[in-house]
This record gives sequence, structure tokens and C-alpha cells, in this order.
Amino acid sequence: MAMISDFLKKESAGGIVLMFSAVVAIVVANTPLDAWYRLLLGTPVEVRVGGLEIAKPLLLWINDGLMAVFFFLVGLELKRELLEGELSSWKNILFPGIGAVGGMLVPAVIYVAFNLGDSMALQGWAIPAATDIAFALGILALLGSRVPVSIKVFLTSLAIFDDIGAIVIIALFYTAKISLLALLVAVCCAAVLLVFNRLGITAKSPYILVGIILWVAMLKSGVHATLAGVLLAMFIPLRGAEPSASPLKELEHDLHHVVAFFVLPVFAFANAGINLTGISLDQVLHGVPVGIAAGLFLGKQVGIFGFCWLALVLKVATLPSGMNLKSLYGTAALCGVGFTMSLFIGSLAFEATGVDLLFDERLGIIAGSAASGLLGYFLLRSSLGGKRAQA
Repeated sequence: MAMISDFLKKESAGGIVLMFSAVVAIVVANTPLDAWYRLLLGTPVEVRVGGLEIAKPLLLWINDGLMAVFFFLVGLELKRELLEGELSSWKNILFPGIGAVGGMLVPAVIYVAFNLGDSMALQGWAIPAATDIAFALGILALLGSRVPVSIKVFLTSLAIFDDIGAIVIIALFYTAKISLLALLVAVCCAAVLLVFNRLGITAKSPYILVGIILWVAMLKSGVHATLAGVLLAMFIPLRGAEPSASPLKELEHDLHHVVAFFVLPVFAFANAGINLTGISLDQVLHGVPVGIAAGLFLGKQVGIFGFCWLALVLKVATLPSGMNLKSLYGTAALCGVGFTMSLFIGSLAFEATGVDLLFDERLGIIAGSAASGLLGYFLLRSSLGGKRAQA
């Protein structure tokens, strides 16, 4: 028990569990258990209250429901960082912000270049624009005390900007037909949450109750339901009734392990199961998986490092203390680990097409993420050497 407790406290633990879940899914999908795996994910789950019905296969409950909890945690972290964290200062925001723009723009351009002329494939343009902060920090933590705080702050800040970009992309480009009535209910829920916040209500249960209604309304509205988690987080008070109390930080603390050791591993298990039997060379070399892999592996490096280098040359920003160009490049390569967010955006881009696709976008996500993680790790290991970093 002590060993398990020590493992769960490690910074890299969430990334390791996530990786393990993905590997298990791939193994299961390529054994006789695959039929049971598909049956499990396709299990219909229905909730009905009067005339209100939510009926989805288990896979979509995971992607629309559990991932809303993940986005709720992302929203909490984002609000805290904006109010009192690294993102509360323009000086700290500028450098990772510039890198994040390059890290989203260049991978998307590379993907589009591989898929010009294929309107269906182009729906996945945003897949390589994402960074998986859990995986990236998990790999970074494997380097131990050699990693300067400045690199961790830069990586975390850049990933937060990536998350903001992903949230905007999902809201603008991956919405279904809009239901005005459901959207009106969602707006009313947001108004109630605003009133709670302005009245200084610090009890968490009223926010959560309205948040559940908000999630259902968003689900029915056509705007992706996971965005309800981000919206709810924006109304959670940072300060409590007592000076030492913080409803936002308490929720963030309570949800961290739930998301790291349950939500994300379950999502990875449900979405990473690629059946490789009978896969053809045409499928492997299709523009979608190749574009995603190239976008993550090459696009992230070129985009983040290139934009940051340009900012340094133009003296728009300065290199954080403890970083050099080699460690900056290694960090940029590490950001090519797009796993969770890339899988999520991939499911939004292609799950509702209703046709038998020639390609599997997960091939590119896993290949690009694995290559980026390995390169980033070895580049950082080489640039940091064996010395313990100064705090």
C-alpha cells in the first residue's frame, strides 16, 4: 500500500497510468477480446426524465460526460492561473503565448497541406494542434531534479494556451445543428451561476447542481457538452468565506486525482483501441494519419521553437532564466505529445460522419505523440546534463 501511495504522489504517475491504459486498449483491440471491447463501448446507456431523454452508447457517455469533468478541471486551473498564477502577469504570458500560437498554427498548416482536396479529411485540421499536458509533464518528470522550474512553468503555460485554443476551436468548428431552446436554457444556467458568484455564495453544491443542468442543456443545444465544464469553472469563486478557504482550489485539488487516475485513463482505454489486423499500407499512408503525425512531430517543433526564436530575435520577449535554445527546442518537441486532446478532437471531427472511413486518425496521433515524446525526452536529457536544477 505504501508503494502505491508513493507512486500516486509522483508527478509522472498520471502520464504513466494514461500510457498504460492506451497500451492495454491497443492490446485488447488486437486479441479475441476485441469483440467484447467493441460490445462494451457500444453498450446503449439511457437516462430519461419525463420527456427528456439522453440515449448514447457508452463511448459517447465517456467522451461527452467524463470529459466534461476533465474540461471542468482545465477551466479551474485556467481561472486560477489567470487570477493569481503564472498567467496573471503579461511578462509571463507573452513568451509561452507566442510559442503556443506557432504550436497550433504550423501543425494545422502541415495537416492541411497533406489533405488538400479531401473535404472530409480536412475536418481533422485541428487534431495536431493540441498538446497533452499530462503526458508531457509526465515525461518531463522522468528527468527529475535536473529540470529547472522555468521549463516546467513554460511548458505548463504553453499547454494552458493550447487548451484555450482547443476550447475555442471546439466551440467554433465542432458544433452540431444548434437548438435555440436548449441554448437559451444554457444561457439561463450561466446567468444563475453569475448570480451565485456575485452574491458571494461559496458552497460548492449549488454550482454543481446548476452545472449538471448546464451540461444537459449544452448536450441538447448542439454546442459540445464538454464546454459546460469550462463555463461552470469560470463562476466558481476563488475566495471563500474564510481568508484561507478557496472553493476553486478545493475543487481543483479534489478533482486532480479523479481526472488523472480515472477520467483520462478511461478515455484513453475507450479511444485508443486500434485494431491493426488487416490494416493496409494505403491506410497507414493516408493523408490523415500522415498529416497528424507530421503535424505533431514536425509542426510542433517548428511552430513553437520558430515563433519563440523570432520573438527573441525581435526582442519582443526574453528567454526564461534556466532555459537555453537547446532546452527550448527539446520542450517544443515534447509539446508534440498530443495524445488525449488530439484523440478528443479526432472523435469530434470524424465520429459523426456516418461513413466507413479509409483511414484511422489514431494511427497518426499515437505515432506522432510517441516520436515527439522520445525526441523531447532525449533532447532535454542532453541539454540539461546531470546537474540538479536550481529552484
